[in-house]
Amino acid sequence: EAGTVIYCSFGSETFLKDEQIKELALGLEQTGLPFFLVLNFPANVDFSVELNRALPQGFLERVKDKGIIHSGWVQQQHILAHSSVGCYVCHAGFSSVIEALVNDCQVVMLPQKGDQFLNAKLVSGDMKAGVEVNRRDEDGYFGKEDIKEAAEMVMVEIDKQPGKLIRENQKKWKEFLLNKDIQCKFIEDLVHEMMAMAKVSST
Repeated sequence: EAGTVIYCSFGSETFLKDEQIKELALGLEQTGLPFFLVLNFPANVDFSVELNRALPQGFLERVKDKGIIHSGWVQQQHILAHSSVGCYVCHAGFSSVIEALVNDCQVVMLPQKGDQFLNAKLVSGDMKAGVEVNRRDEDGYFGKEDIKEAAEMVMVEIDKQPGKLIRENQKKWKEFLLNKDIQCKFIEDLVHEMMAMAKVSST
């Protein structure tokens, strides 16, 4: 069914702790929606061993008909562009957020490091085009209820606020980001700035 699948990935350089994996997996399961969860581990470990240790007991059996758990590289742009995918749970990396917005995917953000925290605040706060998962201030902990609540806000409760507003703003930002005139203006401004810098450096 179009727009019902949750795609969840934090990139190839983020390795979640066992407790985080458990809460994330349970939160996705509790939404009742189909999902594609990408989990990565350090190169020197056995994926199946790590996965079986981190996931809740019986989880793989319970979700076998609606959930896919994968490790390693994926064709993310193709996944986000697929009509069945409607939500992207990510680390709020800038390019990941842009890819989600232009592909009509709702953005659920769980930042992990660096500028990801600023990106999440920008998208969820100023732009109001996504939702950041609620976490404890003192240690950054999130639970399965926090994952479920954030995903359902933009995937299930679409006629209620703030989910309705977030979805409306996502469409507006998609139009802005794909506007050819705006893209050309950015390129022209960049070229002019580079030419000005070249003149200054040559004098």
